[in-house]
Amino acid sequence: MKLISLIEQIKLKKSYLCVGIDPDLEKIPKHIRNQEDPIYSFSKSIIDSTVKFAVAFKFNIAFFEAYGIKGFISMEKLIKYVKNKYPNVFTIADAKRGDIGNSSDRYAKAFFENFGFDSITVSPYMGRDSIEPFLSFENRHTIILALTSNSGAEDFQFISSEGKKVYEHVIDESKKWRGNENIMYVVGATKARYIEKIRKLTPDTFLLIPGIGAQGGSLEEVSSLGINKNIGILINSSRAIIYASSDEDFAKKAAEEAKNIQIRMEVILKEKSII
Repeated sequence: MKLISLIEQIKLKKSYLCVGIDPDLEKIPKHIRNQEDPIYSFSKSIIDSTVKFAVAFKFNIAFFEAYGIKGFISMEKLIKYVKNKYPNVFTIADAKRGDIGNSSDRYAKAFFENFGFDSITVSPYMGRDSIEPFLSFENRHTIILALTSNSGAEDFQFISSEGKKVYEHVIDESKKWRGNENIMYVVGATKARYIEKIRKLTPDTFLLIPGIGAQGGSLEEVSSLGINKNIGILINSSRAIIYASSDEDFAKKAAEEAKNIQIRMEVILKEKSII
């Protein structure tokens, strides 16, 4: 998907919400667990109920891999369903891949060509040649982990070298890579105070911002700091939406949570004179 299409969808839906699809058989409603493909049934219901309020869905690959071949079959069915029924929705494979060139090339083909995702999250730890294979795909987007929301982010991402933190080096260096026009960055909502600095480093790039809701990040704060002239942010919410209820009304409750976020986003977009 071209970014211009994503921007158009944000303006149309008055939302920059990304719903995280993290299916956990121990958490999904009991009445679904005995179905033939409970992962698919649960996730499909979440997608159908929230798509009016979301412009993107982020599939957390770990939650599919955990169930082996069955999990991958469920994921494949889901991504095909979304691409066929909701072709204007932006899809993210939250896979956090990143390996030597040949391996990264295979990962890119798997998620971009075989599964058909619009984007994938990657770890930049191994450098340029581990990321450029992803960047070579036209109209596919590579979302680099820059500054993450977990507490362990401080173990490495804040180490200083040559007057800059590691996450700043990641952003600066990645802008030099072949295919850099296809780059986005992950910036955790719990690191909101750094978003202003990140915006100076990369003023025009889209940021995927997880960490609002269950992890405690503030939608309004990260929006005020992160939105640029082309909107430039996707804010992800997973658990707060998809597990809003564990009863038969789970899809309805998920829609209500997504709508509540969308309403707040609409207010922000109007205040920014974007819509």
